[in-house]
Amino acid sequence: MSFHNNIFYQKTKDYSVSKEVFDLHHNPEFDMLLTFPKPSLEALPRYYESEDYISHTDGKRSLFEKVYQIVKGIALRKKLKLINTISEKGKLLDIGAGTGDFLSVAKKNNWNVIGIEPNKKAKSIATSKGVSLANDLKTLDNNSFDVITMWHVLEHVPNLEEYISELKRLIKPTGTIIIAVPNFKSFDANYYQEYWAAYDVPRHLWHFSKTAIQKLFAKQELNLVDVLPMKFDSYYVSLLSEKYKNGKMNFLNALWIGWKSNQYGKRKNEFSSHIYIIKNK
Repeated sequence: MSFHNNIFYQKTKDYSVSKEVFDLHHNPEFDMLLTFPKPSLEALPRYYESEDYISHTDGKRSLFEKVYQIVKGIALRKKLKLINTISEKGKLLDIGAGTGDFLSVAKKNNWNVIGIEPNKKAKSIATSKGVSLANDLKTLDNNSFDVITMWHVLEHVPNLEEYISELKRLIKPTGTIIIAVPNFKSFDANYYQEYWAAYDVPRHLWHFSKTAIQKLFAKQELNLVDVLPMKFDSYYVSLLSEKYKNGKMNFLNALWIGWKSNQYGKRKNEFSSHIYIIKNK
């Protein structure tokens, strides 16, 4: 896999931790953006060291966090309904399990669950909820999972090609991989541009389009069979983008842009975030 011949797309900033400026480069072969410069494996963890990194906490300190936790509860029920729709109950692997909420609800629904979570703080919270976590994908058996989920995780992995190859190794021949990632071709991405919160550089190393997901997984003989919208994401991302752009969360404008983004998504099939359903060919 080659990511050469990239074209400068725009600059953006790490608004939540380091305040450093990064470039986004467009790769025309895959129609995806790459964060440049890409931090080293040793440097990456420091960009996650923030009390504001909400997916690594169960915080309810502010109105925003309280709303986030309410919406997360609704999203968890939707995720559970999705996996129950596409598969008989079996063995589930959730990569980037965060504080373990999805694994917890799936376990209560009689799924056999295990997760991967590198962040120590989040891992400790997840373990306290009674879910099992493995230390490394490489310790897991070939063809052993009915469903593998990555909810806003693929954009974080440094070694993209190697990771997709591991997903291919781990999934059963009849299994399903579910990938959720932001979509840089959405209305809210175009509206907020360098302030778009879902760029989240440099934690997000890759920024995907539908074409990118289809081509990347096809190289491992994995087939994209469906694309679903994540309609809540347009509102959440717009709220954060308002903060980055204007210094405060303008709730009314964020709701308006989130709504417009979903209307655009319905017309163009380009939502703020997508869920990709992927199976073996």
